[in-house]
Amino acid sequence: MLGQHFLVDRNLLDRIAGATGATAGEVVLEIGPGQGALTEALLDTGATVVAIERDERMTAALTRRFAGRDFALIAGDALEFSWAELVAPWTASGMPWRVAGNIPYYITSPLLDRALSPPLPASVTFLVQKEVADRVVAPAGHDDYGALSIGIQAVAVPTREFLIPAGAFRPPPRVDSAVLHLVPRAVPLVEADQIGALRQLVTSLFSYRRKQMHRAVREALGVDGTVASAVLETAGIEPSARPEVVPVDGFIKLLAAVQKYRGEHQATP
Repeated sequence: MLGQHFLVDRNLLDRIAGATGATAGEVVLEIGPGQGALTEALLDTGATVVAIERDERMTAALTRRFAGRDFALIAGDALEFSWAELVAPWTASGMPWRVAGNIPYYITSPLLDRALSPPLPASVTFLVQKEVADRVVAPAGHDDYGALSIGIQAVAVPTREFLIPAGAFRPPPRVDSAVLHLVPRAVPLVEADQIGALRQLVTSLFSYRRKQMHRAVREALGVDGTVASAVLETAGIEPSARPEVVPVDGFIKLLAAVQKYRGEHQATP
């Protein structure tokens, strides 16, 4: 996992810290500080850093290294905490908060889900596998466009900032990495309680990525052609279009159309 591969190039670390947008008067929640290389770069922006580290071998060294600086350490698993509550002592006084981290590949998706769950930070900056970053930022029609792209773009504006080659890490991983920067939308395209339903719908439809939407809707939702035509018309999606070219807002309209149809035709007990 990426958490076992340490980035020590100070120039790259400073670029990552810069990509977060963090400044004095802000608090950064860092996920998995490890040996503290990125932590130091983040502290040097003038921001306060609250770090979550689960590896007991790292926690004592981190506490010693950053004694006397605007640094707080939380020991434990990042997925088991409410992130907003961890930074509440600072945000309660009006400090904006951000999320950053050189995160393990194997929990990238759950960490992205947690980072984009309300209450939302000002931004999220993660060092991730290059292929993941490519999928997150991919537009409709691109080969990398899929459920991950749609799920994140519905609630945030993503940017792939720059690449970091495998050779920059010690020891080097087998893949290149990229800095992924997410800015939550002031008004999400989908309500928080609908994100799960949207992802489920999109994942089902992308099982028929190369098929026309009319067939994809029939197969994925288990409905007949008449229903498929009706919900696609309501959503403003061409029946002959393929899932891979339907934009994010098209899937959101389709979700609303499907839910409306189901609500109107729900069997009575």
